[in-house]
Amino acid sequence: RCIEGWSMVVKWTGARLADVVRRVPPPTRSGRPLDLDNRFSDLPQYLGMSTPDRGYYVGLDTASALHSQTLLVYEMNDRPLTWRQGSPLRLAIPVKYGIKNIKRLSTMRYTDVRPPDFWAERGYDWYAGF
Repeated sequence: RCIEGWSMVVKWTGARLADVVRRVPPPTRSGRPLDLDNRFSDLPQYLGMSTPDRGYYVGLDTASALHSQTLLVYEMNDRPLTWRQGSPLRLAIPVKYGIKNIKRLSTMRYTDVRPPDFWAERGYDWYAGF
């Protein structure tokens, strides 16, 4: 229902993806410790994410992925996610169309090569939002 936008207001609860990246940082280009405040360009350009069966996958630019509103979600409207809602973990990224909000997230990888994206392969804009 949310391919090109939001069809309802939802309260997501989860961890900011940027906070997770701070705790489990990717390798930097310079080899120096991660510094999201001062050396954002030191990170890989993209993140690729997929479901456990790899049937659905999205690509994100790192700046959008690390936006302060991007969450790894485990609750919706104060209740644990159900299977239909993307349990156990899904992505909520309000600065993108709903097509980027991958459910049942299992794999996340950093890359400097733009990763494949399910809906971009079907004619939608790869960035699908801001």
